[in-house]
Amino acid sequence: MKETRKILLAHGSGGKLSEELIREVFLAEFGNDTLNDTLSGLTDAAILEFKGGSLAFTTDSYVVNPLFFPGGNIGKLSVCGTVNDLAVMGAKPLFLTCGFIIEEGLDYSVLRRIVKSMRKAAETAGVTIVAGDTKVVEKGSADGLFINTAGIGRVDKEVCLSVRNIRIGDKIILSGTIGDHGMAVLGKRENLDFQAEINSDCAPLHDLITQALKVSRKIRFMRDPTRGGLAATLNEVVRESGWGILIEEAKIPVSEGVKSLTELLGFDSLYIANEGKVVLVVAPEDAERVNKEMRGHPLGKNSRIIGEIIAAPKGKVGLRTLVGGTRIVDMPVGEQLPRIC
Repeated sequence: MKETRKILLAHGSGGKLSEELIREVFLAEFGNDTLNDTLSGLTDAAILEFKGGSLAFTTDSYVVNPLFFPGGNIGKLSVCGTVNDLAVMGAKPLFLTCGFIIEEGLDYSVLRRIVKSMRKAAETAGVTIVAGDTKVVEKGSADGLFINTAGIGRVDKEVCLSVRNIRIGDKIILSGTIGDHGMAVLGKRENLDFQAEINSDCAPLHDLITQALKVSRKIRFMRDPTRGGLAATLNEVVRESGWGILIEEAKIPVSEGVKSLTELLGFDSLYIANEGKVVLVVAPEDAERVNKEMRGHPLGKNSRIIGEIIAAPKGKVGLRTLVGGTRIVDMPVGEQLPRIC
């Protein structure tokens, strides 16, 4: 029978439909030991073993609309996002490649600004852009510019981060406020004249993560909560670990601007994308020390211990609300805000 299903925007959201697409189409054809381990371990990069060490290898594509937003642009986002996918593996980012799909008619000045921001972001992160590619498509085919990247980083032999390491009682640490990136992009896209300016949190996290790893070898797992936000990341953790998670609404940092705008528009900040935050699962005896170290870093000044791993209900994320009740935080089906990364 001929298949009649179509690809939807929600298939790129990082939620349930994204998982379905990956497992039914890509994993079904590309499945191998390395790819299977990457997906089941919830890693943002593949770990490639070779004589003398290990490398983390990742790839990503960026289709954000608009190209420029408060706090960043598609170029800065592409570098920071790739660096962060390596950093949450405990890897030191080393080299990037970048491919540009440019829409006919894009101003040279726009492309120059974006490429310059990529250079600056790469310098900040200490990585070198070593290869690339350029294609031009007809007007109306690419929203100005799409960027694809790949990154390689070196993994310390003492670092082993995986969802499989997680144990009951481990603490959940969030490095700062959530929802900033998604709300910054939405505000620019819709020309919202909002009193409180919201800037994207787009930033390279390698230095913050390096500091955390220096004070503890009991960090079990890390992930940057991008598409699908904090909710998607935590749901992926419980799905693969087999445990449950309970988080505290009162402990989750949200800026006043994001809080006001999400309430006004009816969004839930737990599901809004971030581009400069990291979620850590840490052994309980080291959690306070790691959190204190992170709070001493500019990118972790709002770091909080927001919850813990629990035995039951298995496979569920619970949120203890401000009024004292508990509700389930489900995996998103689609994305509240499409095209934000």
